[in-house]
Amino acid sequence: MEELANCSRCKGLFVKGSSAVCTACLKQEEQDFQTVYTFLRKKQNRTATVEQIEERTGVSEWQVRQFLKQKRLHPAHFPNIRYGCEKCGSPIKENRLCPECKHSIQKGMEAQERKKSIESRKEEREREKGIRTYYSW
Repeated sequence: MEELANCSRCKGLFVKGSSAVCTACLKQEEQDFQTVYTFLRKKQNRTATVEQIEERTGVSEWQVRQFLKQKRLHPAHFPNIRYGCEKCGSPIKENRLCPECKHSIQKGMEAQERKKSIESRKEEREREKGIRTYYSW
C-alpha cells in the first residue's frame, strides 16, 4: 500500500515514493540544478563561490549545498565551492565532517571502546571469582 507524506519543502500532501518531496518540488529542484550546472559549465564561472552562484542564478545557497552533498556537483571541478561541516560549520569540499571533527569523533569512539574493554575485563574477573569452589574436610 502506498504511503502518504507531507512534502519536506512545500508541506503539501503527496504519495511517498523514493523522494521526500512532491513531484512539483522535484521538478523545481531539477530545474534549479540545470540552472546551476549551466552557469558553472561556462569557463568564467567555474571559480564562483556558493554565494556568487546564488546571487547570479537565483538558486538558494541551501539548495546549491544540497547538490554538493548529494554529489550532483563535484567540488573537484569547481575549486571555490565549499559547504559547511555538519558538526562545526567550517567550510569543506567533501564528506560530511571536517578533518578536525572527524578526528575528535574517532578519539571519542576509541575512548568509549577502551572503557567498554576495561569494564568487560572487570566483569570477567568477578565471574571467575564466583566460579571457584572450595572444599573442606
